[in-house]
Amino acid sequence: MYSLWKLRLTMAGTLALVMGASTLFVSVLLSVMGVFSILSMVAMVALFSVGQWLVAPYMIRAMYHVKEVPYEQSPKLHAMVEEVASSARVPKPKVMYSPIAAPNAFAYGSPLGGNRVCMTQGLLDNLNDGEIKAVLGHELGHLKHRDVQLMMFVSVIPAIFYWIGYSFFWSGMFSGGRGRNGGSTLAIGALAMLAYFVLNLLVLGLSRQRELYADRHGAQVVENGAAQLSTALTKLDAYGRGKRGTPPPAKGFRSMMIVDPVPGRDARTALAEGMSPRGLTLGERIRELFSTHPHTARRISALMYEK
Repeated sequence: MYSLWKLRLTMAGTLALVMGASTLFVSVLLSVMGVFSILSMVAMVALFSVGQWLVAPYMIRAMYHVKEVPYEQSPKLHAMVEEVASSARVPKPKVMYSPIAAPNAFAYGSPLGGNRVCMTQGLLDNLNDGEIKAVLGHELGHLKHRDVQLMMFVSVIPAIFYWIGYSFFWSGMFSGGRGRNGGSTLAIGALAMLAYFVLNLLVLGLSRQRELYADRHGAQVVENGAAQLSTALTKLDAYGRGKRGTPPPAKGFRSMMIVDPVPGRDARTALAEGMSPRGLTLGERIRELFSTHPHTARRISALMYEK
């Protein structure tokens, strides 16, 4: 059910769908509007997204009060990161810390600052050493698979269509939709918004698949990794969604977290369920379609298969 090859083929197929659908929508738009205007929009959004990627470490530092952990301040934490990095055969990233209470972890980086892995105070307070290593294995999996770069690239595509649709829709609205040009402008805006919706669903699906891939990596590079990561995910899902008072992350940063930090269910309910392997209800499946992360029960089912 969750075989490695099936997961890899699904990811490749989803990426192919993103590229194929975007090419189709671009071709249709180019046939009904000026080439220069759409190329200018594509260039503007692409440059903005690349610029955001380059400065993301500094934005994250400001948002979550992230700071680098000196070796002498926490040699044990550095030793765990080094151990997991050695097992994963990746260079040791910079070890970062955030004082926020919501337990979470994320890996990020840019050509300007290198790769980094960050753990929150809530994560360090609620997980034992084995669980922390499993989480580190997951995050280093993202770095090894270049998920930061991949998701930045594919996320640009729906953003381009969103801004095309936004611009043309409001241009048509201000013209009152009068005449042939006004109606065509509204039609282009509506088509671009439809493209944004479809492509965004595909990108979210790819993000969920990358999370399952990183889970598998964490299970493989840490001793008893599947069980350790399952327990860690249970705790992070329960405690993380039960915390309040933590500023919600920007939408573009949510996919970096090991669990989706947007509150959506009661912590006590999650712990009572134990997030055991089970099928998802119809409502959970629908909500999952619009999430950057798979439902925790699905992730634990995949990890149980890994055992």
